[in-house]
Amino acid sequence: MTREEKGALIDELAEKLKNTTHFYIADTGGLSVAQVNAFRELCFKRGIEYKVIKNTLIKKALEQLDTDYASFDTALKGTSGIMFSPEIGNVPAKIIEEYRKKDKNLTKPAFKAASIDSDLFVGAQYLETLSALKSKTELLGEIISLLQSPATNVISALQSGKHKLAGIVKTLSEREG
Repeated sequence: MTREEKGALIDELAEKLKNTTHFYIADTGGLSVAQVNAFRELCFKRGIEYKVIKNTLIKKALEQLDTDYASFDTALKGTSGIMFSPEIGNVPAKIIEEYRKKDKNLTKPAFKAASIDSDLFVGAQYLETLSALKSKTELLGEIISLLQSPATNVISALQSGKHKLAGIVKTLSEREG
């Protein structure tokens, strides 16, 4: 690859990283070709793009961004691939966990680092936390249901009270007769 081609690749990668709010760096080194292809297929089915890229090219692309990604230097060793998640931040973490559950002996793909809305997570200890993250849509749904719940309870109580009151009045009127 020529210097110009590398420069174009770095610029393209930097642009993609800038426009993708959620990306993960994972390690698939040591997996067979069939295993890597199965992992890629799982990513594709979930709308996640996975590309294996040289660490030096990733570093240079990250240097072009506004956020300081110096903490990623420790993660950019060995085999690295980037998982681009355009909408939901927890999907790549769930894919890694799901793939590793298929075979309990697998330690790969390994989570190395992630950027979720410019928040940085470096180290395997964050995988479980990231997979439990809720998407903005899920959070908004929970907030809306929490806001609706008191109103729903009041309306329900008023409606059931109306029926109770009518029943009491009817019973009393029947007694008097």
